[in-house]
Amino acid sequence: MLLSRSYGAWLVLFLLISPAFIAPSMSQLDSPWAAKKRNMREKVRKMFYHAYENYMKHAFPHDELKPLTKSFTDSLSELGNLKLQHLPRNYNGSALTLIESLSSLVIMGNNTEFERAVTWLSENLTFNIDARINLFECNIRVLGGLISAHILATDSTNRLVQGCYKNQLLNLAEDLGRRFLPAFDTPTGLPYAWVNLKYGVMEDETPETSTSGCGSLILEMGALSRLTSDPRYESAALRALRKLWSMRSSLNLLGTTLDVTTGEWIEYSSGIGAGVDSFYEYLCKAYILFGKEDYWRMFHSAYLAVQKYFRHGPWYHEADMRTGKATYWQLTSLQAFWPGLQVLVGDIGAANSSHREFFYVWKKFGVIPERYLLDHQMLHPTEKYYPLRPELAESTFYLYQATKDPWYIQVGESIVNSLNLYTKVKGGFASVRDVTTMQLEDHQHSFFLAETCKYLYLLFDDSFLVDRNYIFTTEGHPLPILSSWHERLPEAYIPTNWTYAKVFMVQSEQQTRRASAMSRQVCPAIALRSGYVVQQVESACHIPDSRADHRCFSDEECGIDSSTCRRRSCSMAGYCGLWIQ
Repeated sequence: MLLSRSYGAWLVLFLLISPAFIAPSMSQLDSPWAAKKRNMREKVRKMFYHAYENYMKHAFPHDELKPLTKSFTDSLSELGNLKLQHLPRNYNGSALTLIESLSSLVIMGNNTEFERAVTWLSENLTFNIDARINLFECNIRVLGGLISAHILATDSTNRLVQGCYKNQLLNLAEDLGRRFLPAFDTPTGLPYAWVNLKYGVMEDETPETSTSGCGSLILEMGALSRLTSDPRYESAALRALRKLWSMRSSLNLLGTTLDVTTGEWIEYSSGIGAGVDSFYEYLCKAYILFGKEDYWRMFHSAYLAVQKYFRHGPWYHEADMRTGKATYWQLTSLQAFWPGLQVLVGDIGAANSSHREFFYVWKKFGVIPERYLLDHQMLHPTEKYYPLRPELAESTFYLYQATKDPWYIQVGESIVNSLNLYTKVKGGFASVRDVTTMQLEDHQHSFFLAETCKYLYLLFDDSFLVDRNYIFTTEGHPLPILSSWHERLPEAYIPTNWTYAKVFMVQSEQQTRRASAMSRQVCPAIALRSGYVVQQVESACHIPDSRADHRCFSDEECGIDSSTCRRRSCSMAGYCGLWIQ
């Protein structure tokens, strides 16, 4: 899983999750697990096309499918009404599910359908309309989908017939990005949550937004700037991100909602779930994609604060950003992305621990409920639904890539079987309204094709990732890690044949022996050598005590606890421990 390379005074360690590097391809494996993976891959393929073909038959070119009634919903009416050319004047759809499905079509090898979809969007989609859209949702779903599909359409493997694609999707993405920019015209630089695509921010627009809403724009807008050589998009997103980070508490925690005009927090309680989740995700992934050291410094501090103040064993509760005191003891389905993020920084032990608890809840109910009250060991009375979310499948994929433990294949099989048993209907896949009764809701969200099916497919067949180097956005759209986009590392350290190459650089000669893995930017799963001493690093924040027997004379000889990320202290008896709570 790890590769080390010396370069002058630098120790370079790569966290690789590459099928080409870690393990032979599926075709090279001759085992029962290989047969199971092939069988499960075909089950997921059938799931995807059952959902996709029913959408195309009953809902296209509207936004999303209503699988129970075999009709459609223009769900982007919540984001805005993205109209299409050559359609009736009262049409309000945007073919959202088609946009969201583009990269999944490529991953599953259907270049013909991909080409057909790209051609249709190129000829029909326009953003020149009077429509109020949610900036965050439109960014991750529409802008991200268009940028990713453009990159796939222009890569060296000739996804499209040569000459038939002339950057139409990039032109659409650039047009959409320009219409985003008025949202950033605020006293703080933090963007409004809503913007009208034709007229900008409306006079009576609400100034309230979420941490994710203004802190999770940098991947898509940064990629747009790199593709168009127009720095405005990345500059706007980066300015907002830096302002948001400046609003953190002394504990390096952020709240959930804020006012973009005053820069004041509205909701001080926060966690790793809804309203905040992708903020952490994008700090880490922006560092991987663009190499800017600022992103790593912010993520480093934020990650350690999460582990210190939110983590309770394998669970993560919510806490007040000002005091670190727990506020809500609850599991939410969106939190299940966290183990996948931890894999990217090599904190495999912590990732596995939390993932197993999420899977336990999945097995208990058959799917994962939107909200589960940990302190009462019961479902939230009003949030008992499961809208086909992808987060558990996503983390399962990452953990399997990192460990190659076949247990994760069994987890994936269980997820697939549950989806087919409880949510598959004749007209597609339906959301679960109540996990206690498995009553269904007439909605097939676009992210079921963009993420849920994609991550399950990649779990069983990762051939798309061989000899390629991608990071996935929060909506599951792949973006390539390119040396031309990287600001810090020389080209030699941006290999093109490794997937998720996470580069950790450590000035080993200048580092003190007692430092955490996050400070050293190395994977916690390895043993660090300092002179003749070998340290076993247990987690990303772990700093060992000075002595193996944990004896001490002062607090300075004690380290950081590996599971709570709290500083240990020296007792009157002369032993390091968590004596001060």
